[in-house]
Amino acid sequence: MGGFDKAFFREAWGLIRPYWVSEERRIALGLLAVVVALDLGLVFINVQINLWSNDFYNTLQNLDKAAFLDQLLKFCWLAAAYIAIAVYQLYFNQMLLIRWRRWLTERYVESWLADRSFYRLQLLDKGTDNPDQRIAEDLQLFVEKTSSLSLGLLNATVTLLSFLAILWTLSGTLDLPLGETTLSIPGYMVWVAVAYALGGTYVAHKIGKPLITLNFNQQRYEADFRFSLVRLRENAEAVALYGGEGREARGFARRFANVVDNFRKIMERQKGVTGFTATYQQIAIVFPILVASPRFFAGEIQLGGLIQTASAFGQVQSSLSYIVNVYPTLAVWRATVERLISFSRRLAELRERGEGERVAVAETGAGAVRAKGLSVTRPAGDMLVKGLDLTVEAGDTLLVMGPTGSGKSTLFRAIAGLWPFGAGAIERPSGTGLMIVPQRPYIPLGTLREALLYPREAKDIDEAALKTALGAVGLARLSGELDAGENWGLTLSVGEQQRLALARVLLHKPDWILLDEATSALDEPTEARLFGLLRERLPKAAIVSIGHRGTLKALHRRRLELDGKGGYAYAQ
Repeated sequence: MGGFDKAFFREAWGLIRPYWVSEERRIALGLLAVVVALDLGLVFINVQINLWSNDFYNTLQNLDKAAFLDQLLKFCWLAAAYIAIAVYQLYFNQMLLIRWRRWLTERYVESWLADRSFYRLQLLDKGTDNPDQRIAEDLQLFVEKTSSLSLGLLNATVTLLSFLAILWTLSGTLDLPLGETTLSIPGYMVWVAVAYALGGTYVAHKIGKPLITLNFNQQRYEADFRFSLVRLRENAEAVALYGGEGREARGFARRFANVVDNFRKIMERQKGVTGFTATYQQIAIVFPILVASPRFFAGEIQLGGLIQTASAFGQVQSSLSYIVNVYPTLAVWRATVERLISFSRRLAELRERGEGERVAVAETGAGAVRAKGLSVTRPAGDMLVKGLDLTVEAGDTLLVMGPTGSGKSTLFRAIAGLWPFGAGAIERPSGTGLMIVPQRPYIPLGTLREALLYPREAKDIDEAALKTALGAVGLARLSGELDAGENWGLTLSVGEQQRLALARVLLHKPDWILLDEATSALDEPTEARLFGLLRERLPKAAIVSIGHRGTLKALHRRRLELDGKGGYAYAQ
């Protein structure tokens, strides 16, 4: 991990700036102005409390009871104003944060989903871990930490400027005898505060710098562990059938060990940072009184002046020590920004290289799907299909066969525009629908109605059509459960899931249907019946199937056989 250099801040600004020049900029800048104004109000109250402390402690020293009570009343007003400003400063700041986070989340999700980057990122880039965590968690941390650090820096700057003049005036001049001459240092408390803060900042940075890398790794290890737990939940039945609990437990233990080991390193480093900052802050309590005490004992200032001087010194020193006080937060922010920068950069790279590296897919006015000189390879470059010329007319049926691993499913992905490794071109009719049905269909969380219509919205098709489709594929028993919210991916057997996917086809009525072993879990008579149902209900749709059963040959007019080494052959 790098340091806080110009390149980093330039990239961080690239993450911050878009929201503030977006369509929401007026509301955002308005809220920011309110938050800043209230923050400045807090600084003003602090200045007034500092001035009040001089009068208050002088009343104690002078045993002036009436003045003492007046000062208590004044403090009540100051405290009430401080509380009201603090409450609304927090409220409007949180309002700004949630709007900013919502805007960023929408843009990141859009970028992640655009051009199927979510699929290509997983396929091409094993180094970009847990994009879901970067969107859900890192964006939240980025917004919160950016806001707190920026407002904190503003507060520290304004506080410094406000109390610097007060401290300079209260300090007076320090005369240091140097032999026969005397060195006079005006506003000496200011110089002492600057030296104290700069020294503390330097030491804190040296001790805390490794926290940046450690926090970056911690977020990654936490996300890896959480993702492994989610994977078990999604594949609970398969793991249970294999009896893989022990293997999963060992995998969890291994990933959690990374979490624990890295956290221990953070603990050790944090111990050093906390030890230093706690020492630094405790010394700062008495240090200004110690430095100002000679003037108090010399009778140059009263008790109120001593307390006011110590308070002003504390405000100046604390402002100058801002980096020391927020270093752990700064380390988390740095790690979060790094993760978002790398994620954004990788999505941009995928978009830039996408058009040049993948099979060209174009929509034309022709009434057929055509592959022209189509070559499909594995990521390592091994040839699966070489120079394929293929035409599938409307209403045609084609069966793609070949040994396991010969590239049948990969060919489908290339036709759909998903597979980036290869060359050649795919032409598809414009304005028509193409639907791929995989062997294990995706069943989203939610109601059966939503699962049946995915990816369309539930309101698009009436209930009677849904029940008819379920009955046609042999799932009539589910007709009364359309609005039942279940984990249908676990509730339904694989065969039932395949039936559900074919019901989707009947409802969506695509013009081109690619069946990737979509009936492999069904018995042969049911497979033949459902295939016939597709031909009957969607007579103009072209069907391209992948399968191994010999019985499928009779259901298709043509056959394409792949050998897995680039070669292919047609058969009737």
